[in-house]
Amino acid sequence: MRIIIVIQARTNSTRLPQKVLLPLNGKTILERVIDRAKKATLPDEVIIATTTQPEDEAIYGLCQSINVKCYRGSANDVLDRYYQVGQAEKADIIVRITSDCPLLDPQVLDQVVKAFLKYSNCDYASNTIFRTYPRGLDCEVISFQALAKAHSEASFPWEREHVTPYIYRHPQLFKLYSVIDKKNFMHPELRFTVDTEEDYMFVRAIYHFLGNNLFYLKDVYELLDKQPWLAYINKSVSQKAL
Repeated sequence: MRIIIVIQARTNSTRLPQKVLLPLNGKTILERVIDRAKKATLPDEVIIATTTQPEDEAIYGLCQSINVKCYRGSANDVLDRYYQVGQAEKADIIVRITSDCPLLDPQVLDQVVKAFLKYSNCDYASNTIFRTYPRGLDCEVISFQALAKAHSEASFPWEREHVTPYIYRHPQLFKLYSVIDKKNFMHPELRFTVDTEEDYMFVRAIYHFLGNNLFYLKDVYELLDKQPWLAYINKSVSQKAL
């Protein structure tokens, strides 16, 4: 059984242009996401899925420089991007994460994969169906069979752009599993993702305090307990709707 992590990445963010290439303690945000994803123990490989747009040549070049596979495909049909990568890589299971999550916790990622594998004939497992984790720890695990069905049947542009809505909005067609945080205090209101300058300031502050060694969600929570002012840096940022 081949399990791959596919990280979607591009540089056209409207609120914070080129955000995935911004520096974060000596590396780019994208490199931080890749490094943390690689610490997960269950997936076999980490792969980047970017676009064929000229502005995303920088992402392709970065991946080449750090020896990470990078596939290029449609700018707007991200579902097709994932399908093409899964097909080319002969993947059985695809773990979807995004490139703007430099606080990604590999233990959380492994937890979602374990849930997927444990739940018999699961098509889709995620910690976003019912949110108990901060935004920025999002993880979706999808069978390639389910992804192929969505690729064939999803017709609305937003279903193609956001990859998985066709799956989780059709529970009569797919077997879904919701992963919730049972170990820590639930903080779905916190933002660990990078969409705005305030978000960028927040993750820079976290890395300033915790450094470049691998840290986990519990470490960030402990830091926020000691330095509660940090959570106010990006508290006013609103999440963009689908």
